[in-house]
This record gives sequence, C-alpha cells and structure tokens, in this order.
Amino acid sequence: MISMVNRLQDALGSAGLNYNLLLPQIAVVGGQSSGKTSVLENFVGRDFLPRGTGIVTRRPLVLQLHHADNEYGEFLHCRGKKFINFDEIRQEIEAETRRLTGTKKGISPIPINLRIFSPNVLNLTLVDLPGITKIPVGDQPPDIEYQVRDMIMQYICNENCLILAVTPANMDLANSDALKLAKDVDPQGQRTIGVITMLDLMDKGTDAREILENRLLPLRRGYIGLVNRSQKDIDGKKDINTALQTEKKFFLSHPAYRHMCDRMGTPYLQRSLNQQLTSHIRDSLPALHGHLQCLLVSISKDVDTYKLYNPDDPICRTKTLIRLVQQLSGDFEKLIEGSANEVNTTNLSGGARINQIFHERFPYLLHKMKCDESKLRLEIAYAIRNIHGVRTGLFTPDMAFQAIVKKQISKLKIPCFGFVDMVRKELVSTVYECFSKLSCFPKLREETERLVTSEIREQESTCRQQITLLIDMQLAYINTKHEDFIGFTQAQPVCHSSDKKIVTGSGVQQVIRKGWLSINNVSIIAKEYWFILTADSLSWFKDNEETEKRYMLPLNNLKVRDVERSFMSSKFAFALFHTESRNVYKDHKFLELVCNTQEELDIWKSSLLRAGVFPEEVTVNAQGNGLFENFTDPQLERQVETIRNLVDSYMGIIHKTIKDLMPKAIMHLMINSVKEFISSELLAQLYALGDCSALMDESPEQRQHREQVLSKHAALQAALDIIGEISTSGHVTPLDMCPRQYGSVTIPKKSATSGKSRTRGRAPPVPGPAPPGPTCVPRRPAPAAPFSK
Repeated sequence: MISMVNRLQDALGSAGLNYNLLLPQIAVVGGQSSGKTSVLENFVGRDFLPRGTGIVTRRPLVLQLHHADNEYGEFLHCRGKKFINFDEIRQEIEAETRRLTGTKKGISPIPINLRIFSPNVLNLTLVDLPGITKIPVGDQPPDIEYQVRDMIMQYICNENCLILAVTPANMDLANSDALKLAKDVDPQGQRTIGVITMLDLMDKGTDAREILENRLLPLRRGYIGLVNRSQKDIDGKKDINTALQTEKKFFLSHPAYRHMCDRMGTPYLQRSLNQQLTSHIRDSLPALHGHLQCLLVSISKDVDTYKLYNPDDPICRTKTLIRLVQQLSGDFEKLIEGSANEVNTTNLSGGARINQIFHERFPYLLHKMKCDESKLRLEIAYAIRNIHGVRTGLFTPDMAFQAIVKKQISKLKIPCFGFVDMVRKELVSTVYECFSKLSCFPKLREETERLVTSEIREQESTCRQQITLLIDMQLAYINTKHEDFIGFTQAQPVCHSSDKKIVTGSGVQQVIRKGWLSINNVSIIAKEYWFILTADSLSWFKDNEETEKRYMLPLNNLKVRDVERSFMSSKFAFALFHTESRNVYKDHKFLELVCNTQEELDIWKSSLLRAGVFPEEVTVNAQGNGLFENFTDPQLERQVETIRNLVDSYMGIIHKTIKDLMPKAIMHLMINSVKEFISSELLAQLYALGDCSALMDESPEQRQHREQVLSKHAALQAALDIIGEISTSGHVTPLDMCPRQYGSVTIPKKSATSGKSRTRGRAPPVPGPAPPGPTCVPRRPAPAAPFSK
C-alpha cells in the first residue's frame, strides 16, 4: 500500500502537479526546535537533514522510506543519480531549497521528493513541513507566520492526511502550536498522532505520564514519547544507533514510563506509523480512485483536441485549420438556430436575443415614433389650408392625406436603421462568442475576426440600402385600394383603434411576461415582488411560487411614463398612471416600478405595449410661426378628423407591413449571408492570405497549456493504472492479522478460541468511538502489572 502511494507521488510529482496533497500521507507538524528533524533522522539512522537556527525547512520534504538491502538516496529532480553519502543528500536539499527560495529565509510550497532506501527502515512516507514560527527573523517576510500556517493547512486540511503533531515535553501541552493547528482541522482527533519529544529534558520531579496515557488531551490515535539527541550529542557526532539504545534504557528505567515502555520510542513510532498509514491508505483508496477518475474526465475533452494537433507537421496544421473553421461554422449556426446540446440556462444568447429584438424591441421602437396627437392634427390642418390656398375648400383634399402619410412613412427610417444596428451588434457578439475557441492561435483568430466582421459590416450596408429602397417603394405609391384601408366613406365614424387591447382568440387571459420588479413609491424601502402581466391585468405576488397575491391592477386606461434616474441610482424605473387622473394603487396617482438593467426596462415596456399599455404622448402647445393657432372652423375640424382617421388606418397597414418585412430582410440579407460566408467562403479567404502555416502558430501561453494538459493527463492515467494494479493484484493481509511486536517482546496474534489477547502493562481505556479500521496497535484493556525488565 505504502509503495503504491510512493509510486503515485512520483507519477503526479513528475508532471509538476499538486495532487500530492490528495494522497494518503503523514504530515509532520511542529514548532521550530521541537525535534522534528531528529525524529526523521532517527527513522533513517543517518544525519541527512539540514540543521541551523530559524526556519531551516523552507520547502515541504516528501520523504519516502523504502526497505531495501542497500542504503542510498534518490531525488525526484535528479532521476537516476544515487546518493550514497548522506552529507551530499543534505547539501542537495539545501541547494534545491535555495534554487526556488533564494538565499533569504523565504519559503515555497513546491515540495522536494526524496527517497531513502535502507535495510534499517520500514516502508513509510512522511511530509516534513516548515516549523511553525511567530516572529520574522532576519530577511524573512513580515507575514512569514501566515505563510507557514497556510502551507501547513494545505496539507492537513486534506481528509486523507494523518497529522503527526510533534511537541517538546518541556512545553505546556495547552500551548502546543502543532496540536492547536491539528485541533482546528481535526476537532475529534480522529487522524492526529501525538509525539512528545525531549522527555529526558523535563524538570526533575515532573513527567508526561498523564499525557502519554492519553488522559490530559485525548487523541484517537494516542501519544508516543521519544528521547532525542541533545545538541551536545549532535555536535559530538553521537551515533544514532547508540542514541536509540540510550532512548530504550531511559524508558525501561524511568519509573513513570517503564510500564508502557513497549509503546514508547522511535522503533515503536516507526512501526505504528507504518501500520496506521497502511490501514489509512486502504480505507482511502476507493475515494482516491474516484477523485482521480473525475479529474481525468474533466480534462479528457481538451486532451482529445490536443492529441490531434502536432505543431511540427504541416499536414496536421492544415487539418486543424479546416477543423477549426468547420467547428466555427457549426457553433455559429447552433447559436443562431438553437441547439439542445449545450443550452445556456442563465440568460438569452444568440438567436434568442435576435428573436427578442424582432418581436419585442423593434415594435416598441416603431410605436415610440408616433408623434403626439396635437402636433399631428396641426400638421393636417396646415396641409389642408395650404392646399386650398386663397380658396375655401368644400371637400377634403386627398393631397393633404398623401402629404401627411409620406411624412410619417419617411420617419420610419429611424427605427428601421436602429433595428439593423441592434441586430448587427448582437450578431457581432454571437460571432465573438464563437471566436473564443480560436484563442489558441492568435494570428488565425485575428484574421478570422477581421474577415467575418468585414462581412457583417458589408451586409449591414446592403441591408440599409434595401431598407431605404423599401421605404422609397412605400413612398412611391400610396395604395388607397388596400383591402384593410377604410377609405374616405368610412373615415368619419371610425374611432382610434390604436389603444385597443390585445386579446387572444379563445378569450383566455394570455400571460405576456413574468419577472421581478420593485415598487418604489409605495413605502420608504423599495420592496421586490413577482409580477405577472396578462392581456388584461398586472398582478404581483410575494414570491415566484405565486401562492400569495398582493394586488391585481386592471390595465384599462393605463399609460407608461419614463422616470428619470437619480444621480446616485443604478436602477432603471418606469411609472404606470391613469389617463383620467384617477388613483392607480390605493392613494397613489402612479405606480413606480424599478428594474435592474436598461434591457429589462425595454423588455417590460415592450411587453406592456403588447398588452395595450402605450407610452405617454407628450403634448405641447401647437405653434405655427411662433403664434398659437386655434381652429374654430367646424368644416376644417371635420376635414382634419377625416384625414386623421385615414392616416391612422394607412399607417397601421404600413406598420404591419414593416414589422413583417423587416425581420425577413434582416434574416435574409444579414444573418443567412453571414452563415453562408462562414461555412463556404471563410476558409477560401484564409487560404488566399498566403502563408497558412503562420496562421496555425500557437501562442507561448497556449503551447505551455497544451503541454501541461497532456502531461497532467499522462500522470493521472499512470496514477489510475497504479491503483488498478493494487486493486487486481490479489488479497491484502489485514493488519490485525500481523504479529504485534513492542520492543523485544512479541505478542502473538489473537486466538480464534480464546476471544482475548494477552497484553501487558496497558493504560486505562479512553472513551471514544471505535477505530475506523483494523490496526496493529491493540486496544487497551484494564491495567495490568507494570512491565519489568
């Protein structure tokens, strides 16, 4: 199991991935001078780690211990080179640390991977993390404490990480920085292993028995005591094997520890870590396999694309160019025509926004062009009087009708050109959304953008010419024989029909729009409600579940008025008011509704227009030549009314025709032409530029990204293969079936007939949940006689 994790670390680390944080491992956490270095060196039996004052470990050290016949070390960044001299290993660690962090005391989260092969070690993997510090020293950055803490948290926050919390015995356990960090991420103590070092340095008359018996600050995995070499021993080159013998004698002879000496010391710690890590790996293996599989699937789509591209092969470059242009054409058509493969569920895009312009925003633009009633009647009166000249006319002149109609038709160019401009902007936005997939090749994207946007501008110009032609055709001949035109005989009794409501043929209320709006003028604080607009009423509810209706407002005789935005406001508002100056809602003459964006405001106005709620017509005093004209001639008033009705009838026909023809013209001349250009002519024009090979040059960032993705994919695939080998290699012997050995005493396996195993010198049991899996550390029964030498 441990060897498998080591191979996973090598596979993932070779690709420069930080997925090592996800692997089952043991992180060594402790303050400066807490004895972490001595613990790791005692495991190996060699002096190989840098020592000194301040922060010595400035990069995480992933230490893999392998039981082997020969003794040597290997670094992942120096593959194939064996370090037999352990002093050279220390020098290489210092050099590799300086390579990333410099000569100052800064730190780096990028780990150093070291493998130690020795007959004196058990298979084990540990991560030695920088010592916890409080105050920056020398050239250290001011926030060194938080940098170290963040680095440690990156490892120990992972649920797959066991925490080896190292605390010196001469420090109060309540002040232990290592246990404090472990408690933050593992409040139940399920994956924390306590290590108490320097037990021989405690003041006379004091001991750590209460801690080691797991009674002071209980941990699920307990505490293990150690005796480290002193600085004098290190300076005197005291052999580690001799130090281990000294440690053994200390526990056997000390009255407070001799009853549990078989569970103290470096050899027991190494065996215990080996067993607990193996069990932990076995428990974590299914979740780790699933997580790596998800990571592999998440990048598989990019990998499939990158595998098809070889930057050194001209044929591959050409195939990639053709494929990208075809993909651009397909993506653009899907966005315009709609597709069920990748649906945007957050907002409207592409063809849906163009459809909204066709049927909501353009009709609203046409209606806004209607002039106010007083001005129109004044123009009709002037036209009639100017046509009669000095004579008094007995009949209504049709020339006045044609003059007014032609003037009204000419004004339609403004909303029609605005309509073309809105569609052109949306078309460009849609095309640029498709261009994002060409960002791998900057030159190709630049040329494609230039060609497609030029085509859109050219088709926009053609469309404007056709619109001008369409308006000129309407001006060229006023068809008073149209079947929908009322004619002079029916003009007099006809009333204005422009304000009639839209009603469905079945008579059922038609829901035109739903959405959130805020009512701004009813209370001090604007409240947001869920509004529903139908053909007959505007209702609002407490929420979008539509269970608690607050009010229903009939739309009869309602108008829409624009509301100016205040200087500090970021909202957009409009108001509903009654044409007969009656209260709209309770005691309020108008109802001010607030939207979040200008687009929402336009959509609500368009929806109200469909429901028959028209914008307010701003009336001004009719003035001619600076003087107010008041026509009192009854005959003139009848003629004005007749022509007014005729103009209203004919412009209704024109509006209906324009609303029908304009989307068709835009679709044919702009949208379909651009689709045809991208699918049929774009590739030919790219080839016409000359050097097609230069178009397929990757950007440095894209080349690096492609290599990283392919390397990541290979590393993840190798990691899954390693896990697959373990899963199919056969049965793994459970750890609790292994002989249990403590010091020089071997305790046989539990007998199937006895039901209990014989143990010696155990501390009282600690209340708590059962262990998550089998382990070589036996449970603690009732106290027995002290262990004697």
